[in-house]
Amino acid sequence: MHPFRKAVETRDADAIESLLAENVVFTSPVAFRPYPGKAITAAILRGVMRVFEDFAYVREIADPDGRNHALVFTATVNGRQIQGCDFLHFDEDGKIDDFTVMVRPLSAAQALSEAMGAQFERISREASGA
Repeated sequence: MHPFRKAVETRDADAIESLLAENVVFTSPVAFRPYPGKAITAAILRGVMRVFEDFAYVREIADPDGRNHALVFTATVNGRQIQGCDFLHFDEDGKIDDFTVMVRPLSAAQALSEAMGAQFERISREASGA
């Protein structure tokens, strides 16, 4: 099991953050622009942990060199079943430098967008250290 998967499944926010590169770029399934930087990415991931219920990774796929991983997951958001995939790229130091999330179906993506929108003021404060 990949250390990132273990950190997420044990809900260890500090371990998750320690696996992020300073220059990580997070691409959300519900936001137009990517979010660059470790602080905002870690804050977003903490927000996701607050809104996802019954989260579980159901499949882990990795390329032979270990620099690309796809982690398929299921969860519930505001009563909607969601299926998604975390696409991770690791830099030469083993840190995540590119993190893209895709989710389906549309109704669950909309529920996720609403739930994360409600979290975004808190996420912004956490990212700025306020």
